[in-house]
Amino acid sequence: MSLSQIQALKTRMQQSIIGQEDVVERLIIGLLANGNLLVEGLPGLAKTRAIKALAKNLEADFSRIQFTPDLLPSDVTGTEVYYQADTGSEFRFEQGPIFANIVLGDEINRAPAKVQAAMLEAMEERQVTVAGTTHHMPALFMVMATQNPVEQEGTYPLPEAQLDRFLMHITIDYPPVEDEVLIMNLVRGEENPSDDGKPSAASHSIEQIPQQAVFDARKAIAAIHMSEPIKRYIADLVCATRRPGDYSEELNRWIDVGASPRASLALDKCSRTHAWLKERDFVDPEDVRAIVHDCLRHRLMLSYEARSEGVTPDVVIDALLTHVALP
Repeated sequence: MSLSQIQALKTRMQQSIIGQEDVVERLIIGLLANGNLLVEGLPGLAKTRAIKALAKNLEADFSRIQFTPDLLPSDVTGTEVYYQADTGSEFRFEQGPIFANIVLGDEINRAPAKVQAAMLEAMEERQVTVAGTTHHMPALFMVMATQNPVEQEGTYPLPEAQLDRFLMHITIDYPPVEDEVLIMNLVRGEENPSDDGKPSAASHSIEQIPQQAVFDARKAIAAIHMSEPIKRYIADLVCATRRPGDYSEELNRWIDVGASPRASLALDKCSRTHAWLKERDFVDPEDVRAIVHDCLRHRLMLSYEARSEGVTPDVVIDALLTHVALP
């Protein structure tokens, strides 16, 4: 039952997000793998719309944090507030916007380092401690942080150690011209009622997918079989980023620092989830190769030489896939 509900969730999202099928699938994978996502793309490419479509169709609380340089950590996590009444006075914890099921952190690279650290600590620990009291996040909790790759003024790039805490780094590109026309028709249909003056079919309320469907899916994904050769393939891919000289001189010139063990864990979770979405009870190499770019691109530190030559992390990962033997 959970698979059909998750597939329905994916279909509904694709009806609202045209031309970004891969992004929708990655959002679903991140949700089911119980991880947080970093989404990078130019303005107007439906980053915010995608996460809103997920929250709209899922039985979940949604909050948005618009990061700015003057933001404080308490603006994200919450703070103790002093209340005074006739019966006495007390400090009460007022939860910040991080306490929601689905959290959109818009333009996270515009926030100063202390705010980024508070946000990422809450993501990693799934809790916030204020005045000696620990406050836990909801059981269903996912953060999707966005950043603009072209703006540099007034931004604070995330350090590599903090980037490593994201399960996947998703990149969004422009949609094809055919989808551009469909996007115009979709938005026009949402903004204008039908000819008879009634709301369009798209505006009718729909039954939301219950949170239990996500929890059931996670149990099923945990039971997906992964053979020892596939586990070794994942380990070989990650280890190749640490010892690139063993594979090629080109890779050795390009990679300064390889991926951490978090990369192996991310590939494990995401490949199992990808296999489950494809209605298989086992992981094959194609599941690993399908999500390897999203799991590794933010975990590689490229050399100055690679960057000066215009080599991107995706180019490096493509080269890794050609040099690491399939199981």
